Amino acid sequence: MTEPDGAADARLAAARAALPFVEAGTIIGVGTGRAAAAFVEMLADSPVRPRAAVASSSVTAARLREVGIGVVDLPDDGRLPLYVDGADQADRELRLLKGRGGALAREKVLASAAALFVCIVEQEKAVTRLTGPVPVEVLPMAASYVMRALGALGATCTARAGFVTDNGNVIVDADGLDLSDPLCLEGELAAIAGVVECGIFARRPTDVLFVGSPDGSVRELRRPGE
Repeated sequence: MTEPDGAADARLAAARAALPFVEAGTIIGVGTGRAAAAFVEMLADSPVRPRAAVASSSVTAARLREVGIGVVDLPDDGRLPLYVDGADQADRELRLLKGRGGALAREKVLASAAALFVCIVEQEKAVTRLTGPVPVEVLPMAASYVMRALGALGATCTARAGFVTDNGNVIVDADGLDLSDPLCLEGELAAIAGVVECGIFARRPTDVLFVGSPDGSVRELRRPGE
């Protein structure tokens, strides 16, 4: 997929802005995709490094190990002080659409476990409203049923050919869903038998959003109270 000019510079700028939230000696969560990779790149040269990280995918785990950061499981208490990730879209309410990289289920676990969720995006991913398609992780044996149920909600569904998640599941991209109320739709999709998770992050939006521009400037948005 061809990127807009300056997208890599915008990502790096946003990733750099997230570094001050990292506290030495802590265990943090790190997402999957280009933005998360940019954050790991920034973290590699940072004087303040976490003790270890919980990775949302095997790809991210490999990147973390390459820069000398240990990879561990989610702590026994199910809590993280910080989770850093990117998004495919982020709206004005800081709700997200994620999952183009296929790690959405694990990403949602880590985001939910985190006291603070910091999201980094390029400016073209900051949108007025989420538009889809919505990635949905599905149990393989339930794929045909889930696609039929999504179709009843108005979606045109495409299963990702040859793609299997780290959990051994398949991804169905559902286009045409009504995203005017992301919170409601997230609940509807979660209620479909066979759905493991969907890529709408409305029940757990990001707390801090850094929007990077090609010129290196970064806009910061926060949820009230953060």
